[in-house]
Amino acid sequence: MSSVISRQDILGMVRGRRPGYSLEAPFYTSRDVFELDLEAVFGRHWIFVGSEPEVPEPGDYVTVDLGRWSVIVLRDDDENVRAFHNVCRHRGSRLLAAQSGSTGNLVCPYHSWTYDTGGRLVHAESVGPGFEAGCFSLKPVHLKSISGLLFICLADEPPEDIDEVAAVVEPYLDPHGLRECKVARQIDIVEDGNWKLVMENNRECYHCGGHPELGFSLFPTIGYAEEDIGPSRRAAYDRFKRIDAEMTAIWERGGLPWRQVLRLAGRPTGFLVERTPLDRDGESITADTRVASQRLLGDFTSPRLGRQGLHLQPNSWHHFLSDHVVTFAVLPLEPGRTLLRTTWLVHKDAVEGVDYDPEKLVSVWRTTNAQDAAFVAGAHKGVSNPAYEPGPFSPTESWVEHFCAWYLERLDAHLGGQP
Repeated sequence: MSSVISRQDILGMVRGRRPGYSLEAPFYTSRDVFELDLEAVFGRHWIFVGSEPEVPEPGDYVTVDLGRWSVIVLRDDDENVRAFHNVCRHRGSRLLAAQSGSTGNLVCPYHSWTYDTGGRLVHAESVGPGFEAGCFSLKPVHLKSISGLLFICLADEPPEDIDEVAAVVEPYLDPHGLRECKVARQIDIVEDGNWKLVMENNRECYHCGGHPELGFSLFPTIGYAEEDIGPSRRAAYDRFKRIDAEMTAIWERGGLPWRQVLRLAGRPTGFLVERTPLDRDGESITADTRVASQRLLGDFTSPRLGRQGLHLQPNSWHHFLSDHVVTFAVLPLEPGRTLLRTTWLVHKDAVEGVDYDPEKLVSVWRTTNAQDAAFVAGAHKGVSNPAYEPGPFSPTESWVEHFCAWYLERLDAHLGGQP
């Protein structure tokens, strides 16, 4: 049985961390730290939970579990997307058990208290004299849509910098028309590792040699400065520089913003947005780098537009292509178990089997996710070993350092009572 770690001890580890090195083992393995993560990070920040196409019609909903919280995200009868705590105002029963579905009203399965899609209590039998239904609406959860990506915040006062994030990233994302998409596939896997290891693994390409399928379309030099390019990646880097110059001219002619904006630390809502080229034919992230869907997104007429990437702290990354969008949500389950939800979206008018092949659409990321799950499981076993001690990051792992710095800043702010 692991020993209890006090909050003062955690604060000491936060402030004593050596920059440029991985975190101490308890940050990944301790139940006490995990519970603090749920409270200080997932309970106070903007968390990615899905996209508007996942709730396309009035009454459509998804439910999301974050630790002890359960949240309903649904489209109301006026076609606005809302979020509510998944808790009946009578005696606390969970209202919706399914991960997704459609409903006219929300009816509690226990005593049939009934709420409309706006959260108002519209029926409660045998409640007694003086009962005021207006005092028992569902409790709302803050929700923000950024170009169709949905974020919730469980805090009473959410970080205000989300509006700044939206102002920066929406010009990059809007041309892809996510709100005019539909879900083609969604796959959940559970990785045997801490949620931070899942995020750290995504934030670097030092290990990209382990992703041969992904490496056919994504350059294995992501995060590398020219001086850090070794002999094994030199040819790919030279090819990247040539194709990047070609694509920059295409983006500028098309009015597509492309310059990197990196604000991953030093703020409540860390983010990175940039448009980058794809390798070879460079149309999409597929096994042959050609589009998976012939029905392009938005008003695009050319499939060769590279990859529009977006990273958001603490739990998501996204790839916007000319023909489809892929979203990734990281949801903590246990100190050593993490849900990774991957969703592929295509134009709402694209016809499966005619315009797109679902196997071609998902194959690269399905394989890559399985490879990453093995990397994360190995890392979690390693940090659980008594012989583990924090090791130095490679210069190519700067985004991992940004993530760890951001995470520790947020714990420090929470434990120290700062906003």
